[in-house]
Amino acid sequence: MASTSNTTMLEDLFVPEVVADVIDKKLIDAIRFAPLAKIDTTLVGRDGDELTMPAYDYIGMAEDVAEGADIPIKKLNQTTTKVKVSKIGLGVQFTDEALLSGNANDIAEEAAKQIVTSINDKLEDKLIKAISAGATLTSAVAAADDGASGVAKGLMKFGEDIDGEKVLVVPPAYYEKLLNSKGWIPNTELGAEIIIRGTVGAVYGTQIIISNRLTALNEAYIMKPGALAIVMKRNTLVEFDRDKIDQTNYIIGSKIFAPYVYDASKIVKLTLAGATEP
Repeated sequence: MASTSNTTMLEDLFVPEVVADVIDKKLIDAIRFAPLAKIDTTLVGRDGDELTMPAYDYIGMAEDVAEGADIPIKKLNQTTTKVKVSKIGLGVQFTDEALLSGNANDIAEEAAKQIVTSINDKLEDKLIKAISAGATLTSAVAAADDGASGVAKGLMKFGEDIDGEKVLVVPPAYYEKLLNSKGWIPNTELGAEIIIRGTVGAVYGTQIIISNRLTALNEAYIMKPGALAIVMKRNTLVEFDRDKIDQTNYIIGSKIFAPYVYDASKIVKLTLAGATEP
């Protein structure tokens, strides 16, 4: 068999570690909810498909206090929640002809971009499902409610912790109601105050972003920074394969992670009557 020491292999054109590093860096930037989440990489490489992670119980709504009386004191209880680890991945393929007729670096860059988009898309989908399942504070919004009034009702669930940065993730139909509400502030007037990219405006100090993922759920979520956590169990793994029969090449990317609600007291789920898309 001829020596392959001088043969240019697929791995020589696309260094797996380099592509993986590019994907990891771009992925953190691509995660839209990153400003609301703790990104934890301390468990990378550890065994186990289920993690026991810290979470916090809500201390309850603030109480009326008579003049001269003591303010009630509640213990902040740290609990644990079991989080199932997820592996997600996707690959791209290209023929020898595509490789020979194109620029190898361009193909690697496009592959990395597509894999970032694919992994982030699935990660955000799983994160929304974790938020829906883990939110304990809820507020019902009637179909007749003005969009802003529905937000105001939800904000009241934070009790004395109503202040601070807040983001409301809404389905497109509820965004339309917010646009027609009094007090709506467009994103052009928010400037440097914007917390998350894609913010379209604000109402009652709460910045608004739209998610098509909420259309079927008929829900919206008011969240504060620190509400979520994304535990990276394994950094992005990039592998190569080749089908010698049809001479097709593959770049495959995967990631193992666990998204969960870190502090349920920083999330209010709004149930939206009549907000489902037609």
